[in-house]
Amino acid sequence: MEALHSDVKEVLLSEEDIHQIVSRMGEQITRDYAGKNPLVVAVLRGAVVFTADLMRAIDCPMSVDFMAVSSYGEAAKSSGVVRIVKDLDTKIEGRDVLIVEDILDSGLTLSYLIDLLKGRGPASVEVAAFLVKDVTGKTPAIEPRYVGTHVPDEFIVGYGLDFAERYRNLPYIGILKPEVYQK
Repeated sequence: MEALHSDVKEVLLSEEDIHQIVSRMGEQITRDYAGKNPLVVAVLRGAVVFTADLMRAIDCPMSVDFMAVSSYGEAAKSSGVVRIVKDLDTKIEGRDVLIVEDILDSGLTLSYLIDLLKGRGPASVEVAAFLVKDVTGKTPAIEPRYVGTHVPDEFIVGYGLDFAERYRNLPYIGILKPEVYQK
């Protein structure tokens, strides 16, 4: 078991759990994109760790590009205002696009991103979300084609997920202690 960071209340997913989830998702994506050359779009910064692992678990030709969007800043909740910080360098017209996201909460940011990319004429746009947060009484604005696992409505960190740019390097998924982000 990994050493628990002092700011983490509980480990939800161990390194082994993460590896199994990524392998399963890679197998699904490999089957679905057989004979195609999808463009994997990592949503920076949180999805970079997951994207790197997922790419190694996909066994078909593919390309990768990156987008950075911001709706959180240093806040614990999304501001609701989406800002494109870094756009794609690749033209996506006629391409199969697979957006890779670390965690799906309300889905509003991702919904905006999907609409933006669909406006550029791709053959398809799908989403692979490592985590989907189960928020009581709310259904995400989008339904990802590929879902790693569901997590409770807590502040999740590790494996690329952060709070104020900290904890991304934790090798597990954990719940951040409330006193850390409620300061």
